[in-house]
Amino acid sequence: MKPITKNIVLSAMFLAIGLILPLFTAQIPQIGQMLLPMHIPVLLCGFVCGWQSGAVVGFALPLLRSAIFGMPVFFPAATGMAFELMTYGLVAGLLYSLSKWKCMLALYRSLLIAMLAGRVVWGVVQTIQLGIFGSGFSVQMFLAGAFINAVPGIIAQLILIPVIMLALGRTGLVPFQKKRGIQNEKAEN
Repeated sequence: MKPITKNIVLSAMFLAIGLILPLFTAQIPQIGQMLLPMHIPVLLCGFVCGWQSGAVVGFALPLLRSAIFGMPVFFPAATGMAFELMTYGLVAGLLYSLSKWKCMLALYRSLLIAMLAGRVVWGVVQTIQLGIFGSGFSVQMFLAGAFINAVPGIIAQLILIPVIMLALGRTGLVPFQKKRGIQNEKAEN
């Protein structure tokens, strides 16, 4: 399969997973807000398909879910999430692709920076959106929405994404190693 075809197919699969995964938590919206089920496929898309695909899937996913299922609510939730998830896919994919070794350390570094960058972008977008309409967006709202309420989802991402990447590395779908190997260090010298 050609690499571009493979990326398109995999991106479509991650988009479909992102559309369906939140249905498992739809009955209890508070759990969905805590587990962040749309974030995982977007981050994986960035790691597996690259930053361009990760950014496109991340931006489109919440807007499509809003249009198809009515959740998240289009404004301000889906529009804010579109920029947040776009940042996740873009930053995770870009940093990982620039890493010399495709190992657990590079994955965690890329994942943590992407998660922080996405939350900052979400906060900026929410500040702009809610500021225009007079609602305002406080620091307490940012901290609660980006970190405090999201702790279970953050933990799930930090556990699931490396496990999935390790499994994908074993299948040969993505170049991934558990850790930087001795062969790599010898090759440098």
